[in-house]
Amino acid sequence: MADQEQAGLRLQAAKLRMEHADYDAAIDAMQAHGCDKLRIQRMKKKKLLIKDRLQELEDQIIPDIIA
Repeated sequence: MADQEQAGLRLQAAKLRMEHADYDAAIDAMQAHGCDKLRIQRMKKKKLLIKDRLQELEDQIIPDIIA
């Protein structure tokens, strides 16, 4: 993998980590204020999708090495 491509993947991963943290903070705030449970569940689902995408990117950056 080219260094430039790997740098792009690392940048995307960093953005997804920030977005994941933003969703986490938003969900905590919504729960503290007693927001609609359905809306909270939707936010949690989006957060999980972001986490899955982040894991895919990290797997591309650091591939498994079969020993």
